[in-house]
Amino acid sequence: MKARNELRLLPWAGPDGKPCYLSTDDSDGYMSRLADNMEATQLGMAAELLQQVRELLDDGDTEAEELRLLAATLTGALRDALRVAKSRGRRLKTPESHYS
Repeated sequence: MKARNELRLLPWAGPDGKPCYLSTDDSDGYMSRLADNMEATQLGMAAELLQQVRELLDDGDTEAEELRLLAATLTGALRDALRVAKSRGRRLKTPESHYS
C-alpha cells in the first residue's frame, strides 16, 4: 500500500465525514475518472453559486433568511473546493532538487 501522502484524496467524505483516499497509479481508471468528474462538478457548482451570491448581494432587498441559506450553501461549496485544491496539490509532482 502507498504512503498516505501518495494517496489521492477523493472529493467526497466517507462515514462520519472522514476523508476517503484512492490508491492507484492508473489515472484513467474508473475511480480516478469518477473523482475527476465529481471535482469538475463541484467546482462548476461553486462557480454558479458565486454568481448567485453576487446577484443576491447586489439586491438591496435580500432577506436575512436568504443570506443565512446562502452562507450555509457557500460553506459547503468552500469545503468541497478546498478538498479539491488539497487533493490536486498533493498530486503535483515536485521537481527533485539538484542541490542536495
